[in-house]
Amino acid sequence: MSELSEYTSLRVGGPATTIVHVSSQAEIIAAIEAAGDSPIFIMGGGTNILFADSGFDGTVIHIANNSVEAEVDACSGATLTIGAGENWDSFVETSIKRGFAGLETLSGIPGTVGAAPIQNIGAYGHEVSELITRVRTYDRLTKVVKTFTNAECEFSYRNSYFKAHPGRYVVLDVAFQLRVGEMSAPITYLELAKKLEIEIGDKASVLSCRAAVLELRASKGMLLSKDDHDSWSAGSFFTNPIISQQAADALPNAAPKWPLTDGRVKVSAAWLIENSGIHKGDEIGGARISTKHVLALTNSGTATAADIAALAKRARDHVKEAFGITLIAEVNLIGVEL
Repeated sequence: MSELSEYTSLRVGGPATTIVHVSSQAEIIAAIEAAGDSPIFIMGGGTNILFADSGFDGTVIHIANNSVEAEVDACSGATLTIGAGENWDSFVETSIKRGFAGLETLSGIPGTVGAAPIQNIGAYGHEVSELITRVRTYDRLTKVVKTFTNAECEFSYRNSYFKAHPGRYVVLDVAFQLRVGEMSAPITYLELAKKLEIEIGDKASVLSCRAAVLELRASKGMLLSKDDHDSWSAGSFFTNPIISQQAADALPNAAPKWPLTDGRVKVSAAWLIENSGIHKGDEIGGARISTKHVLALTNSGTATAADIAALAKRARDHVKEAFGITLIAEVNLIGVEL
């Protein structure tokens, strides 16, 4: 049996009964059907997963299809259809090199294209849902290929219809509508605007925006590096909480707050953790809060899944005690509880 630690960015996780590598739609569907009624887990880049030390008693299907199809129109832009197994940042880099704009603020996010709509990944003021036109999936319940329009995906903050129906839909490919151009959309995120030395609302070249985003992510330990244990993480471990206006008003004025259109407020999970008594570099066993960013829980080299879960629980409990807010894990917990 293969150790799942070999396939995940956290480098922890016990054995899986079976790991199947697939690279086409036909192989994906065949592997799902071959597993029968036994548990299966669909894995792409392994960057947003915490597997238990006991492993996974079932079949892990590792998708590595990386097909790319493009239709380009000088007026409407480009429609790109990308296989679920394509590395996300490689896709972003390629799209920019080909003269397309729109994905630059999502540079450096680890994982695969297939995971992007499930999680509705986002960074620096933008989410992938802004650019997706459709998602083609295999419905494990009805055993047919089903295509979802953007509206049918029911995207929201770090959520989607697929995430709300876990295990049912397996993403086969994703279609994106991108602009042809050299300039970004108006920059709406203050940290990125400062890095680019522009004002909020100004535009920057797509190339400079990507470079700035990669530098910011690297400074926070959010770019994976095999030589830097401080980057051996699953990215942000918790989502930013969305709370009522009343609950937000009860927080200190220094707490970053972003009002939403529905009257609720998004607040910074990183600020809550750092101001609850948790510090960069805190450790349990081989698990460590990144020395660069408190939202990244890392493997210092000897961590177990239990160590990482215990450290996550400590951070969550401190925030709950200090501010009455329960943090929700962004990482997919398989066989692990906090």
